[in-house]
Amino acid sequence: MSEALNELAAYLTEVRSALISSSEIKYGELTVTTTAENVIALLTFLRDDARCGFVNMTDICGVDWPQRAERFDVVYHLLSPKKNLRIRVKVPVGEDQPVPSACGIYPGADWFERETWDMYGVLFTGHPDLRRLLTDYGFEGHPLRKDFPTTGFVEVRYDDAAKRVVYEPVELKQEFRNFDFLSPWEGTDYVLPGDEKAKA
Repeated sequence: MSEALNELAAYLTEVRSALISSSEIKYGELTVTTTAENVIALLTFLRDDARCGFVNMTDICGVDWPQRAERFDVVYHLLSPKKNLRIRVKVPVGEDQPVPSACGIYPGADWFERETWDMYGVLFTGHPDLRRLLTDYGFEGHPLRKDFPTTGFVEVRYDDAAKRVVYEPVELKQEFRNFDFLSPWEGTDYVLPGDEKAKA
């Protein structure tokens, strides 16, 4: 498999070096990095070229790197059934930098791009229907960003008295607890409530 990936990496570098920033084989997978300006041309080549044949888009996802200037990676996973190969295409983009939509090349990219926008806030230009997919209509923020609070900002519940869904600030029902992680077989140094009855 690694020989086929090495051949593919060499072929891509030879034929389309202007579209590729870098490529590497790691953990048995080929990863190609490109720019937002070149991603559509590269994806089209990978789909249409006879030696590639990556006709199946398996996934599009995002990765958040808040310490980087180009904060996000938009990652495309492609499959070539004819060659029995997979390839990963990475596009580093800034927080406000849009990425061209791949829906014209891979119609199945529609919901993947919607999910990436919903979870990370990466905009896709030319997308036919870019709206939230997994979060609520009035949701603010993008929950898979690393600076998004783990408890969220608001919670949603159905109020039976008002007969409607209500939004309220997050309220933690229980304070954070500290655990001593002692073995229950060895016992503890303190008496738990109710244990005093067992010794009497």
